[in-house]
Amino acid sequence: MAYTAQSLATIIKSYDVRGLVGSEITEEFCRDIGIAFANLVAADEIVVGFDMRPTSENLVQSFSEGVRATGTNVVNIGLAATDQLYFATGRLNIPGAMFTASHNPAQYHGIKFARAGASPIGATSGLERIREALISNELPVATHQGSERRIDLLEEYGQHLRSLVDCSKIRRLKIVIDAGNGMAGHTVPKVLGPLNLEIIPMYFELDGTFPNHEANPLDSSTLRDLQKRVVAEKADLGLAFDGDADRCFLVDESGRLVDPSLLTALIAES
Repeated sequence: MAYTAQSLATIIKSYDVRGLVGSEITEEFCRDIGIAFANLVAADEIVVGFDMRPTSENLVQSFSEGVRATGTNVVNIGLAATDQLYFATGRLNIPGAMFTASHNPAQYHGIKFARAGASPIGATSGLERIREALISNELPVATHQGSERRIDLLEEYGQHLRSLVDCSKIRRLKIVIDAGNGMAGHTVPKVLGPLNLEIIPMYFELDGTFPNHEANPLDSSTLRDLQKRVVAEKADLGLAFDGDADRCFLVDESGRLVDPSLLTALIAES
């Protein structure tokens, strides 16, 4: 496939790769960028995870083929939140790629890259070199294929998150959680399930077509169902996650949105 600066201008962004499935994000493109990424990081292994969008597994398979064509091994953690993939890059001490379009509509897909230790890869730290490799068709492969193995890090990821906070003194809380049919429906039970919480799930079924509302809490209209449910259930609070579960908005017991800046200040103070 021939790439030009113009054709990649709308796909390779400052901090990630994102575009329309079929016309911009294709299986061939994912294979090629897999080769380019593996050559960039020059690691023995690369970890990959993906969200619940319908095309995720096929795109990841193509990406894995590209990575393995360079002789690099692939560690596939399967369905994952973006932060879970970043955790894997630290736990395994290898670079990684997360296939997700985050809060974007269903017709989009994308890739977030990181070096070992969850060091993000952006335009100045690698994406520009990947773009140049694609345009110049400098995509060398090895004479031998790398391998692929599957591992499940979700349990360990949940344990790690719970270890960051002393939850022993927190009173029992009733929490409504709107996963928006995104990855929080997969991770929340493992992360928060062992805690002293009553969790009322909303839209936990994984569905990358987002049948109930876009998994985008930045859009206040997507919070309406959660706000109503919090009040109806007399819950202590509500949480709304985006598609890849790396963004979370909070509403209080009255269904009012709590300003994210205030939450940041409270977390910093604690």
